Amino acid sequence: MTERNHAPAQRHHRHHWRRDLVELAALFCAVAVADGIANLVAHGPHGPVLLIASAVALLVTAAFHTWWARRHNSHAPPPPSTAPSDPAPGADPAASSPSSSSSAPESATASAALSRMRTTVRDEPGSLASICSALARHRVDILMLQTHPLPEGGTVDEFLLRSPHDLPSSDLSRAVAGAGGHSTWIERADAHDLVDTPTRVLGLATRTALDAAELPLALRQLLGRCTIHSIPATTLSGRPNAGADAPVEGVLEATVMRLRDPSGGAITIERPHLPFTPTEFARARALVELDARLGPRVPRSQDVLTLPEGNEITVRRADGSDLAAARAMHDRCSERTLGLRYHGPVSDADRYLGHLLSPRFGRTLAATTASGKLVALGHLLWDGDETEVALLIEDDWQRRGIGSELLGRLIAMASETGCDSVYAVTQASNTGMVAAMRGLGLPLDYQIEEGTLVITARLDAAPAVSTVARELPRAHQPYGQQHPR
Repeated sequence: MTERNHAPAQRHHRHHWRRDLVELAALFCAVAVADGIANLVAHGPHGPVLLIASAVALLVTAAFHTWWARRHNSHAPPPPSTAPSDPAPGADPAASSPSSSSSAPESATASAALSRMRTTVRDEPGSLASICSALARHRVDILMLQTHPLPEGGTVDEFLLRSPHDLPSSDLSRAVAGAGGHSTWIERADAHDLVDTPTRVLGLATRTALDAAELPLALRQLLGRCTIHSIPATTLSGRPNAGADAPVEGVLEATVMRLRDPSGGAITIERPHLPFTPTEFARARALVELDARLGPRVPRSQDVLTLPEGNEITVRRADGSDLAAARAMHDRCSERTLGLRYHGPVSDADRYLGHLLSPRFGRTLAATTASGKLVALGHLLWDGDETEVALLIEDDWQRRGIGSELLGRLIAMASETGCDSVYAVTQASNTGMVAAMRGLGLPLDYQIEEGTLVITARLDAAPAVSTVARELPRAHQPYGQQHPR
């Protein structure tokens, strides 16, 4: 190895004098030529003429060179209507033809679709690069990427993608599987997902800090499509509720997450289609800890409305602090009014109020008079993938427009969450509730179930319900729960 390393150096040293000799000879020739030209110009009969002619020739040559370079500049951009663009690796060459190059950017942008993809890869160098290469071959653009390390090894990579509309999810899954990814999950996304993860988490923390009722909804926004059950510490009969005991640090079991509810009981989050990662569990637990440190809180915004008869009422959010006033209203309501609302024994009505006023089960609006007496309650209750609305109006204040006002605001809240429909459970004899639902101006479906009338309103006509939303706190995504009817 030593001889081979020194041999080139010896050869280079041996031939170095030849190069010096050639350079010295070239120098002597250049001096001789320059001396000859100088003597010809200085002592020849036409020396000045020859000098001027040489200058003119040099100027003409320089001008011609400049004109030629400008006309045939190889670095100039090609004309947009004729020059084809280089095809991307793995793309169809026909897509880069001159006839289609001018409209390619517009058509690509118009036909792109946003999607979220999550896949599990090996924790080794090059695994992520293989996934990115597979996406590039299918003309998929990666807009955002975050990784979730797994304790048992491997990494869950979550992508926000912009892909062609005509690319099926099955083809994308097969491409990712061929690049080494497994347990791949893909769903459609929208423009709201373009917000980067730190900004989105900070926004959810802010919402949670302003309103205790936002905790379950913030969890759903954080974890995506999932079902959240809020389990009270005790049942309506006062006995301990099964599944309500959760440790302070929480429990993570693949597709189920259990966290201690700061208001009592437990919050169970289920996502059967996609296991939770330790990173998601840590984020969810941090939101719960924030809620526990801040304690009970509800925004105190309110609206003062004038009824057609001239009386003023105040509409505001209600919570557990209104429990005594709600029970007093129960005492003033007739048995028929309570029976139409709760569809069961009137004696159990008071026990429902603690659950209905809890922010974990939905939203409650209260209507109070100028003297502060509570005369009506409106509930928007999250029921898994469905949403229920319910009204209770004190007998002396019925048929004055309060129910329609509360119902319109509840429907606006549901519309803002993205709900497709809401339903109300009542009886055919409850003409006031039926009239209020018909007054929404929405498509209605009627169904009789065991003597009970179920009216479903489809929220397809968003402008019809958006006008009733004033300055009350906004609701967000619905979540599953366990509550009494």
